[in-house]
Amino acid sequence: MSSIWPVAWRPDPQYRRAVAYFSMEYAIDHALKIYAGGLGFLAGSHMRSAHDLRQNLIGVGMLWKYGYYDQVRNDDQTMRVQFQKKYYPFLQETGLRTEVLVNGHRVVVKALLLPPQVFGTAPILLLTTDIPENDYLARTITHRLYDTEPSTRVAQSIVLGLGGAQLVDQLGGVATYHLNEAHALPLAFHLLARLGSVQKVRKQVVVTTHTPEKAGNEESPFRFLHDMGYFGGLPEAAVREATGMHGETFSHTLAALRLAGRANGVSQLHARVATDMWADHPGVCPIIGISNAQHAGFWQDPLLRQALDDGDDDGLVDRKRELKRRLFEVVADQTGKLFDPQVLTIVWARRFAEYKRADLLLHDLYRFNRLMEQRELPVQIIWAGKPFPFDAKAVELFNSLVRLCWKHPRLAVLTGYEMLLSRQLKQGADVWLNTPRRLREASGTSGMTAAMNGAVNLSISDGWVPEFARDGENCLLIPPADPQLDAADQDAEDYRQLMEIIEGRLLPTYYRQPAAWLRLVRQGMSDVLPHFDSHRLAHEYHVLMYQ
Repeated sequence: MSSIWPVAWRPDPQYRRAVAYFSMEYAIDHALKIYAGGLGFLAGSHMRSAHDLRQNLIGVGMLWKYGYYDQVRNDDQTMRVQFQKKYYPFLQETGLRTEVLVNGHRVVVKALLLPPQVFGTAPILLLTTDIPENDYLARTITHRLYDTEPSTRVAQSIVLGLGGAQLVDQLGGVATYHLNEAHALPLAFHLLARLGSVQKVRKQVVVTTHTPEKAGNEESPFRFLHDMGYFGGLPEAAVREATGMHGETFSHTLAALRLAGRANGVSQLHARVATDMWADHPGVCPIIGISNAQHAGFWQDPLLRQALDDGDDDGLVDRKRELKRRLFEVVADQTGKLFDPQVLTIVWARRFAEYKRADLLLHDLYRFNRLMEQRELPVQIIWAGKPFPFDAKAVELFNSLVRLCWKHPRLAVLTGYEMLLSRQLKQGADVWLNTPRRLREASGTSGMTAAMNGAVNLSISDGWVPEFARDGENCLLIPPADPQLDAADQDAEDYRQLMEIIEGRLLPTYYRQPAAWLRLVRQGMSDVLPHFDSHRLAHEYHVLMYQ
């Protein structure tokens, strides 16, 4: 293995260029819990399409012993964070090992292989330090995804970036290194030490940037990174000259954009926002738009798709109702509530971050309760998603929804938000609700896979949505609030518009105009593919970033 490039197929000639894709997380399958959110969902779909298109690409990631975390319940049904050891017997030994220095200490890094045939992906090297050769502290580096301890987070980047690059060297090297966010940035310093110039590094490094505001881009004290070994032993003066960082603070994203030859934003809107955001910083590479996408073969129910392709409206309606029944079995199992497949069901399910506004529907509780208590046009609502485990405010928001749902038989909050539940929610939803503060959502991908499964997007026009949406034809758009308003007033205005759509358009169309509703469902399913299938994304990466 150590002397053989692990791509098991003859690459398609148009994708012959050898590429290594570095990501801190991959959402490949429910059985492999090494992901947290959208960054991993993007990476997972990309790896599936790289396999299907026979690209000359490998993934490099981390084998998280405890994953992100397991979301379970306390006795009162509120959520509890659990860290459970994971074992993956389908991973293969490779014989690949290397060493990195972390804070002056030798750390051995071992690579295991996720073979392509297990889940239908590009081969992925998963790195671990949890081996007998290391002391206890070194072994913990690959225990938890997004550990809260700053030195551990830096050590994780060193293992992924420096360790991963050294292992790729053992395989013979690649022409292009693709960083999915700046987590693996230390590989750029490894290349700089080997190649000797920033210009040569830029010819081999590209980066995907995800965060649409400066405050969300990670910064660290320069001296702290230097002492930890983040720069791979390069002299301080060389690092400062290469990155343009001459102060006490080091911006990871800005350094990545200066050391890469090309970068992409994850939607067309985000590319424009990111270009404007970094416009005042010299030396930043061009940022183009390559919109995120998801692997239809994994996410879309094949019988729904067949009914759409055959023009079988009755089959489409019947299959959607069956998928709702399956989702409602999960609701019953977790909450004891018996949802009705005939009733319109709204789902809000994604990472619990403040700007995503899981509680926007509750802005006016009196009006919300009136909506839930009326019986003429009934509605069911499901929330699901994971807050960051150590964000007390986000966890409390989740738990406040749990407590709210005790009071009503048509409200539910689900735990255990992993890939399997995510797919069940998208296949069982009638309406996929997306309520971020505008220009805060770089892309978002959940609405893509919801539309693939016949869920109507009810959404703020942000991220990927403007590239897809035709209000009233393939989705329902919440008109943008005045951006000059403060956050509280924007919330109030977005809530007012949201409720007017639910009460005035959504419910009457679903119950009183079934033919119009079905047209909306069909059009959304037709319009989301092929453009938002990850085959397009994987192709554009090669054409626009790698070549």
